[in-house]
Amino acid sequence: MNFELPAKLTAYLHELDAFIDAEIRPLEEADDNRRFFDHRREHARTDWDNGGLPRAEWEELLGEARRRADRAGHYRFALPREFGGRDGSNLWMAVIREHLAAKGLGLHNDLQNEHSIVGNQPLVLLFRDYGSDAQRAEFIPGLLDNSRIVTFGLTEPHHGSDATHMGTRAVREARDGVPGWRIDGEKMWITGMHRATHVALFVRTGGADGDARGISCLLVPADAPGLTVDEYLWTFNMPTDHPRLTLVDVWVPEDAMFGPDGGGLALAQSFVHENRVRQAASSLGAATYCVEESVRYARVRKPFGEELARNQAIQFPLVELAAEIEMLRLLIRRTAWEMDRLPPKEVERRLSDKVSMCNYRANRLACEAADRAMQVHGGIGYSRHKPFEHIYRHHRRYRITEGSEEIQMRKVAAFLFGYMGPHKAELGAIGWEDVDYRAGRYGFG
Repeated sequence: MNFELPAKLTAYLHELDAFIDAEIRPLEEADDNRRFFDHRREHARTDWDNGGLPRAEWEELLGEARRRADRAGHYRFALPREFGGRDGSNLWMAVIREHLAAKGLGLHNDLQNEHSIVGNQPLVLLFRDYGSDAQRAEFIPGLLDNSRIVTFGLTEPHHGSDATHMGTRAVREARDGVPGWRIDGEKMWITGMHRATHVALFVRTGGADGDARGISCLLVPADAPGLTVDEYLWTFNMPTDHPRLTLVDVWVPEDAMFGPDGGGLALAQSFVHENRVRQAASSLGAATYCVEESVRYARVRKPFGEELARNQAIQFPLVELAAEIEMLRLLIRRTAWEMDRLPPKEVERRLSDKVSMCNYRANRLACEAADRAMQVHGGIGYSRHKPFEHIYRHHRRYRITEGSEEIQMRKVAAFLFGYMGPHKAELGAIGWEDVDYRAGRYGFG
């Protein structure tokens, strides 16, 4: 096997580095924009008197960085060429996201709000694959030029990871002779609602509680009468853009249906693997940054006249982290490479467990590395003059979102024990006669 990265990929990393040096770092340093990245970052980013939302100046700075990246041909890299992208593969995106995150905090890649000069725009592909002709005509160009901002309305206050028991309902109802849907319910953690033009709202339109079928997605205008933002939920890492919504007698026409009637969960799951492996790569990059910064500090810090790095209490925890970084890098790149060789349905059937392994282990690793970096750096590491607390607080979120690590471990267990995945038939057929205790093995390969 050849583990060497393609020459074109390494050349593109150099191209990105040159773009950051020429366009992004000067913007980051201009007009006291450093306040968004140094010890003032949480205060500078957060409008405390406006529900804890992101300050307008912060979001405008992110927008300008994205516009520059788009003009340079980087922002849409992962999209197909028909949408101005470069057909970026999962492997390339994993390597790029790791590379950018390993640079530490900066305007080039601030994962607190999913910002990066190499964007992740799965909604464009969702509209391509699931939208009606009219929806594709409106939303694909709108998402690309930022005139349409669509947020995802799946989670509910009383139903988090289990979407099949959601309480939000939509029933058929005509108004003024126009067929449509009346929606009532609650949603929570609807990220980006303060800027959204529409909510891709998941509702039960049929079936019974607990059924995967019967859940649909409706495109609801953000200013629809009856849709209320109750509060923005303050989080471990501020600012917040995660509200709780109430929907009372909200009505949309029939053509607001996005994707198949009753088949909305397939839409919700259609891009989860790409998102998870890219997010895992970002966590890997953040962990790498924390370990490398700790190594540098330990070599120059000299308590009692000797390098801190000579103490095994410093060496061994960093050795453990470095070993896991190397192992995870191989798993993430191998998984991304295999994803590129399979159609999406086969990725779900054959690789879903590997994607979950990558994601939950990398997210946990980023937290452990940030925590260790604080310990190695001592008091200054605990302060906001170093980025480790910010990295920890952000990546701690990903152990819950994108599928909590418990949900992802359940997926791995389901593959391992044959309740789903490629070994389901084989393992499901095992009986006591297939167990050879004397040989200490089971009768399957």
